[in-house]
Amino acid sequence: MARSKVDGPGVCGVTAAVAVIDGKWKTLLLWLLETAPHRPGELRRRIPEISEKVLTQTLREMESDGLVHREVYDVVPPKTVYSLTEFGLDLSRALAPLSDWGHRHLDRLAAERAAS
Repeated sequence: MARSKVDGPGVCGVTAAVAVIDGKWKTLLLWLLETAPHRPGELRRRIPEISEKVLTQTLREMESDGLVHREVYDVVPPKTVYSLTEFGLDLSRALAPLSDWGHRHLDRLAAERAAS
């Protein structure tokens, strides 16, 4: 969803929240960064299916939305570390019940398949 459609009066809060986490990798990155700060290479190793370009774009979007903090260290070779901001941690905590529901849903689907 285009962000211009979710900022303004009368927008559903869930719609605004979904616009922030919309995308294939954002929830997974939130989950990984919740455990500890990570360097981009570490994130790539943890998510081998994501390209470097898409990882960079996604992290920049999350940074723009205030979810992620990017720390660049002035060393050779350059070192960049990503971590969740307090706002990102707040979102991650808000998503925990949804995650629990998702696991229950997957369990239910597996039980239905086993019963068939």
